[in-house]
Amino acid sequence: MKILKQLLKNPLSFTGIVIVLFFAGVAIAAPWLAPPVPPYAFPREPYRIAQCGYLPTPQPPTNSNPFEEIRKVVTRQAKICEVNPFGTTENQYDLYYGVVWGTRMAFFVGLVITGANLLIGLIIGSFSAYFGRWIDEVSMRITDIFLAFPFLIAAVTMAAVLRAKFGSSGGLMVGVLALIVFGWMGYARLIRGDILSVKERDYALAARAVGANGFRILFRHIIPNAIFPTLVVASMDIGSYVLSFAALSFLGLGAQPGFADWGQIISFARNWIPRLYEYWYIVTYPGLAILLFVLGWNLIGDAFRDILDPRLRGTRVG
Repeated sequence: MKILKQLLKNPLSFTGIVIVLFFAGVAIAAPWLAPPVPPYAFPREPYRIAQCGYLPTPQPPTNSNPFEEIRKVVTRQAKICEVNPFGTTENQYDLYYGVVWGTRMAFFVGLVITGANLLIGLIIGSFSAYFGRWIDEVSMRITDIFLAFPFLIAAVTMAAVLRAKFGSSGGLMVGVLALIVFGWMGYARLIRGDILSVKERDYALAARAVGANGFRILFRHIIPNAIFPTLVVASMDIGSYVLSFAALSFLGLGAQPGFADWGQIISFARNWIPRLYEYWYIVTYPGLAILLFVLGWNLIGDAFRDILDPRLRGTRVG
């Protein structure tokens, strides 16, 4: 509660919370904001963007007042392909539908990848630091091997291999798995360093002196007091993983064509780069969504860092 009050008092973190809550509201209200209306959409697969034709040329918004068109979509006064508030991409994928349902995809990708990486790094780093000896040596050498690979290049390579092996049946998990395999090492090293410090403090030594079990000491006393810096990094990485997954989707290695993913939508603009002044809407709407989503999480993470580690308050990296 104290941390929440401090976050709300900070103008930057408050702005970040408002932005993230806005996207959360859009994600929750997606079935009402952009209802899947057959036969233009897929009720059983709402993340598949409504396709309103097969023309190769993107079509601009059909009305100068996008709010009026959104109202028509929400109230179902017009069919989804008769009203396109944000326009359409090539092959006539509805931008508005893709941006709205892409919000859910962004939360899924960011939270799942960050949670999995945090869990893997927490297990490896905590066991390595607390039990030491050969466990520490083996786990840290394995971590070093993974750290030797450039993150995004390694993720792209693995996603390409998995896509070639599993094809479209791999779905979203191809990109998600690639970002998890090469994303946990920073958490492992960070939590290891904090636990090496915390495990020598008086309360940990006292628990060991009275005969407490090693696992009890680790999970009851050490990890709760060492995990906060790792949580700060995790909160800032949510937006970073959304960016990384968008990059994979742009390259055709993340979401399948036609699925509501912001990176996938931007990829439809590749053939129109020389004429983006004319087809600006293909990049503008999903690009703004990515920008604001990542900015919101970064503002929250930055405020967390200042609150949980006052020594860093007012400093900036780079």
